[in-house]
Amino acid sequence: MHFSMSGKPNGLVLYIRLAACCAAIPLLTCLASSPAHALSEIKREELPSPVTPSADDDASQPGSTIPMPDPLGTPPSTSQPAAPDAGKPDSPPDSGANRPRVDPEAPLPEVVYDLGKLPEPVRRMHGLIIEACKSGDIEKLRPLVGKGDGMTQLSLADIDGDAIAFLKGLSGDPDGQEILAILEEVLNAGYVHVDAGTPQELYVWPYFFALPLDKLDARQRVELFKIVTAGDFDDMKQFGAYIFYRVGITPAGQWTFFVAGD
Repeated sequence: MHFSMSGKPNGLVLYIRLAACCAAIPLLTCLASSPAHALSEIKREELPSPVTPSADDDASQPGSTIPMPDPLGTPPSTSQPAAPDAGKPDSPPDSGANRPRVDPEAPLPEVVYDLGKLPEPVRRMHGLIIEACKSGDIEKLRPLVGKGDGMTQLSLADIDGDAIAFLKGLSGDPDGQEILAILEEVLNAGYVHVDAGTPQELYVWPYFFALPLDKLDARQRVELFKIVTAGDFDDMKQFGAYIFYRVGITPAGQWTFFVAGD
């Protein structure tokens, strides 16, 4: 160290010292800040990525996510997608009894009252059912209901036992005459021709089956009240469809269903 004669550093020495200190300050600052910067780099590059990517991650980039393992206790899935249903040829055909009645996208079917417009087999079956109802003898329906796979559907669920006994059980009286009266009244209403030209083609009574209940005019509501009560009508409006008894007959004259409910 160079001193002045008085024992104090001379001006040149002080200048050199001051310059050295000023040069060291940026270096020390850099060294002090460099460990924090290095730590942030380590976190970004070396720590494992979270299993579930954040909403800001770009999921479209390959490798941007880590596949999740199967839940504990659940073996890896090896099943293949189920083959499309081939139509279940062994299943009985849909009778149409609980098919959706009103398609909001399709035009409403025509309401028809003229029985002369029915195909002859349909008109004949309609007449035979009416005749049996008017007789008051529910047994007259037995040959019309049929049996086996071709039997008229009388319930949306399977029934056990004799078909005529089942119909009697639906009636409020022991002889089944109330159910005969309902069946006759249903067949006296207008009808609709649905699914024309398809295997599901049907003539269905009453026409309320295929019309929105909130679109019925005053005259049509009077016709409906011949079959159901005003309370029933309110319940059906809440449900969104007519769900009382209806009858379906195929163009070939097969009595397909006589059911209520949905």
